[in-house]
Amino acid sequence: MEQVLLIFDWFLYVWFAINILYLLVYSLASLRRDLPLPPPATKHKRVAILIPAYKEDAVIQECVHSCLEQDYPADCFDVVVISDHMKPETNASLSALPIRLVEVHFEQSTKSKALNAAMAAIGNDYDIAVILDADNVIPYTYLNDINDLYACPDVEIVQTHRVAKNLNSDMALLDAMSEEINNTIFRLGHAKLGMSAALIGSGMAFNYALFRDTMANIKAVGGFDRELELTLLYRGKFFHYLPETFVFDEKVQNTNDFSRQRRRWLSAQWHYCTVFARFVFKAITSRKWDFCDKMFQQLSIPRLLLLGFTFLLAFCFSFYNFIWSLKWWSIFLLLVVALLVAVPRRFCTSRLAAALQGLPYTFLLMVANIFKLRGANKKFIHTTHGIAKSK
Repeated sequence: MEQVLLIFDWFLYVWFAINILYLLVYSLASLRRDLPLPPPATKHKRVAILIPAYKEDAVIQECVHSCLEQDYPADCFDVVVISDHMKPETNASLSALPIRLVEVHFEQSTKSKALNAAMAAIGNDYDIAVILDADNVIPYTYLNDINDLYACPDVEIVQTHRVAKNLNSDMALLDAMSEEINNTIFRLGHAKLGMSAALIGSGMAFNYALFRDTMANIKAVGGFDRELELTLLYRGKFFHYLPETFVFDEKVQNTNDFSRQRRRWLSAQWHYCTVFARFVFKAITSRKWDFCDKMFQQLSIPRLLLLGFTFLLAFCFSFYNFIWSLKWWSIFLLLVVALLVAVPRRFCTSRLAAALQGLPYTFLLMVANIFKLRGANKKFIHTTHGIAKSK
């Protein structure tokens, strides 16, 4: 019996260790020299800012006004709001602004449907498509930063740095920290090692024709950005990253929203892992390493589950066989180092220490979500936005 347990222990250890070393390598890579900034562009490209808005009456105005306040020639960009199930008074208010309002009425709403409908309505007279969520806010230099990078002829896809718009609850703080860890490991660390940065669903910019033609074949219900990302990576496209170009995004503020959001993400991760698995061997033989890297991410253990289970296994083995536990404590320490390196220093406050007390509960929510994935990717799971006042 102990021999079987030993084999199982080593199987889990190798699996967990590979996941942890992957995070550690890219976390440490983020400390390398800064990415070079592109020189200012001499021409302004035509930009369409596409904002899918499903029942986003509470936040859409702030997003639109931040777009309209760009320090960018007004005749070189259009703000396109795709209104889906928003109130008539919201649509009337938006219609009074210098934007393009596209109203859609889907029986089953998805971002991919909304974006495809918008591009069909506005035509093809654009060079760049910028994708924002309705709860996003962008600084006035945002389009200029993107335009500068697109002056480089080989740039087709760009991910900007998404940061928290709100820190008004412990959950929002933890969510904001989690996203910054993602930014450090999956975007900045990757970019500094010459790999494609991960897309995140908003704050993205694409060559307009490339985005339009690719989205025409994207039918995703949930996680459209994952299907888009894997499709483009398999085609050999490279994703650039602008770490100093920020887009402000509303973070989840309570455990119910956290659970729903993570269930949607877990479901999309597993779904697209199975969909694209058949391309892995050909990608390896074709040396499409960015695609292979992304497929590894799809197979990886979600970070909160990795942290929780590594600690639990190390703790339990400490009582069963202390020698066995040493290797688990060692990789747990490496995981902690990887995460600490990835956390921006501004988060290291006494408030974070208090918020971390809720981490065991969020871990349990993630574990529970594993058993709720069935069918989650076949329906649109909406996260309600609208920042509530802090208590």
